[in-house]
Amino acid sequence: MMTGYLLARAGVEVVVLEKHADFNRDFRGDTIHPSTLELMHELGLLDEFLRLPHQELRELRAVMNGHVVPMADFSHLPTRCKFIAFMPQWDFLNFLGSHAKQFPTFTLRMQHEVTDLVFASGRDLDGLKPSRSNNARVLGVRAKTPDGERDFLCELVIGADGRHSIVHQRAGLAVQEFGVPIDVLWTRMSKRESDPKQSLGFFRQRRLLVLLDRGDYFQVGFVIPKGTFDEIKQRGFAKFHAEIAAMAPFLHDRVAELDDWSKIKLLTVQINRLRRWAREGLLCIGDSAHAMSPAGGVGINLALQDAVATANLLAAKLRMGAVSLADLEQVQKRREMPVRLIQTMQVFVHRRINGRSSGRGDKLPFIGRLFRWFPILRRVPARFIGLGPRPEHIRSPAENSDGRLPL
Repeated sequence: MMTGYLLARAGVEVVVLEKHADFNRDFRGDTIHPSTLELMHELGLLDEFLRLPHQELRELRAVMNGHVVPMADFSHLPTRCKFIAFMPQWDFLNFLGSHAKQFPTFTLRMQHEVTDLVFASGRDLDGLKPSRSNNARVLGVRAKTPDGERDFLCELVIGADGRHSIVHQRAGLAVQEFGVPIDVLWTRMSKRESDPKQSLGFFRQRRLLVLLDRGDYFQVGFVIPKGTFDEIKQRGFAKFHAEIAAMAPFLHDRVAELDDWSKIKLLTVQINRLRRWAREGLLCIGDSAHAMSPAGGVGINLALQDAVATANLLAAKLRMGAVSLADLEQVQKRREMPVRLIQTMQVFVHRRINGRSSGRGDKLPFIGRLFRWFPILRRVPARFIGLGPRPEHIRSPAENSDGRLPL
């Protein structure tokens, strides 16, 4: 959606295809970091954006073996907004979509599910294993629509269809996988006025429980060893409730709200990236190019940085006509370093927080003591999470904008 907005703003004709009828799906990335809020400011959208319902988080805290530890202080970031905004992703998408639709070159088509690519040879890869050596140019996509199957032909296909990307699969782009020993169970619990002010998660003996304040309820993430959800269900709710209450004792009087497994969504955590993000006529960005762990909530913000880099590098050229493979490869060249750095850090963290209990203990870990003793250390994770290794800025042209909000 951000890529479509920026390209349409630059006068490029854009069609965004979304397979669902709306964007209302729970447990999606909805942490809007200072880097993204800065982009909204650069686009002249920030004030209106912040009028949408949201919560603001200016400091991240962890509870380590029962001890509260401030971990990240965003007050020193060189950005207009020195906080993380929590906002349902559907609100963000609807906001961007409503503004993008005001550009004459932007079209959003709901209930259009991309099922395949269209190649210059006139043959698709249905039933065949795509080959990386296949040099046929991608001419467009095939989609299921309310009116039947249809081909959309274009100068460039941008695959932004997530970690289970149909686009990169059908393009035959090779994926490099990094083993992650965890999965995450997402659910929600009621919130009460007496609940402690808590901002990141509860760590205890290689286990982690995350609570995100959603106003009148908590969005809850419980880290489990990979592939053990069926085993957890077999053990029953009593054991599951006890494990959550052990991590955050103040929840003991409401864990019974979790009385049906349908209320709990499994996120199979993946960390991977494409070796090549592009081929002739096709570019993958976001989770389609590099699936991220939910650790730090960086995935959505990294994807938005990809979108900005894509528009910065390609918008003017697309305005003039087709782009070359070399042009597309510049996006990967620009964005691969921050992706590699963040994924390396995520793999490192997950090998130490893996959902498996390593015994009992209430002692504050040494890392927690360091953050208590030296508050300046809290600026390091704040910078890494809040801005990222290579924050992007709006450099794409604005053929359909005079610098103010579109009318």
